[in-house]
Amino acid sequence: MTILDAEQFRAPETKPDRSKIPYQLAQPFGCMPEIIIKGALDLDGHPDEWIPQAEGIDFRPLLFSVSQGYFVNLLRVRRAGVLSRHRHAGTVHAWTLRGTWHYLEHPWVAEAGDYVCEPPGEVHTLVVPEGVEEMITLFHVSGGYTYVDPFGTPLAYEDVFTKLEHARRHYAQKGFGPEVIERLMR
Repeated sequence: MTILDAEQFRAPETKPDRSKIPYQLAQPFGCMPEIIIKGALDLDGHPDEWIPQAEGIDFRPLLFSVSQGYFVNLLRVRRAGVLSRHRHAGTVHAWTLRGTWHYLEHPWVAEAGDYVCEPPGEVHTLVVPEGVEEMITLFHVSGGYTYVDPFGTPLAYEDVFTKLEHARRHYAQKGFGPEVIERLMR
């Protein structure tokens, strides 16, 4: 004998619509709250949130995942030329939002609207071409990267922890409280 659910026998028009009811149970234990950054892609706003990295190069952090070993940021370049040569320890996802850039090691050029997925282990030399007034790309960087010379000799290293420390110092210098950084950390 099968036990039948009375819900099965209701006419379709009388069944309650549950599609707009929020989830009623607790979220999983340890689940972190989401990060919401209003105007994250307002590329011309928030001047104090852009952190100088080198002459004509700034970044704006969106997420520091210290628990997972990755970071997400906007990279803004306001000069042409070679930015860096580096090797990735993990996958990098890049969305070009403004301007163009390319790698000396590849024939393609990333333009506004393009997506690039860079594999772990690859070494490439990032260049912003002459005539580009501003390039802004959103990067999701897993693991770190090692800056190298043309023959692979390590010169410097960068990862979520070095980026986080750089941002922490900058924001403190600008008078922001620690909560600015804490809201970006996971």
